[in-house]
Amino acid sequence: MFVRMLLWATLLTTAVSGLAQQAQLPLLELFAGMHRIEAEVAATSDSRQIGMMQRTIMPPQRGMLFVFPEVAKHCMWMRNTLLPLSVAFLDESGRIINVEDMQPKTENNHCATKPARYALEMNLGWFRSRGLGAGFSIAGIEKAPSGR
Repeated sequence: MFVRMLLWATLLTTAVSGLAQQAQLPLLELFAGMHRIEAEVAATSDSRQIGMMQRTIMPPQRGMLFVFPEVAKHCMWMRNTLLPLSVAFLDESGRIINVEDMQPKTENNHCATKPARYALEMNLGWFRSRGLGAGFSIAGIEKAPSGR
């Protein structure tokens, strides 16, 4: 019984610390046409490196916006990421360059096909199920902070 309680306490502590870490990122409201997105903003090197790691759930309207300090052919990977995700690489004006589907716990690179300023991660299939692809603009991106 004691071992079970200790295991439960450890799991609860890990979950609470994970939520506390997630809560530190600012939220930015974005729109993909009529679809509202609550995007956590990862604009620093540290927050971009952590990204969506270790999360086990993400609400359907929630995502993460990675803001890079320079426009380049950025790549994403899924080491220590437990959720299947889709990533849309965006240019400086918020226009989708390309969308890539990513599987959990993999180290495959998923890259922008052209230089990008942003990457927006959502649950797997989010963009496809809404008919959003290359050329579609994400509104509200101009309110994103500068990457650093």
